[in-house]
Amino acid sequence: MSVRVLVAKVGLDGHDRGIKVVARLLRDAGMEVVYTGLFQTPEMVAIAAIQEDVDVVGLSMLSGAHLTLVPLVVAALRERGSDIPVVVGGIVPPSDIALLIEAGVAGVMGPGASGESVVATITEAAESRGHQSLAKAESSKPPTRELRIGPWDSSPI
Repeated sequence: MSVRVLVAKVGLDGHDRGIKVVARLLRDAGMEVVYTGLFQTPEMVAIAAIQEDVDVVGLSMLSGAHLTLVPLVVAALRERGSDIPVVVGGIVPPSDIALLIEAGVAGVMGPGASGESVVATITEAAESRGHQSLAKAESSKPPTRELRIGPWDSSPI
């Protein structure tokens, strides 16, 4: 069974090229990816993650609002009884990583993170929740490779 990942841009950050590259990278690694689009609220991300029954939430943060918005996403998930891990990628100063981990974030990736490290971070977060990774799963059918873009984002990937 493939890992299901919801990737989102929270707040007013309109830079979406990187998250689209990451979405394709995760898809190509055999994960099922749901991209919510730009300008999401923490509540919208939490509701979508629960409704889509994802294994991991990935947030792209380039606006500098990571210390404000990321804890709100984690809180919105926990308030709804969800233990879905949250990982963050983007422009995060090294001094802020410990604060995000304290806020409940499962992993943080900075600029220049390799594709392998992105896949590994998402896989580790999914496994921490009890998901069996593709490498460990004993399934005869090939993994699903799907990239869904919500109706609120009509730009091509």
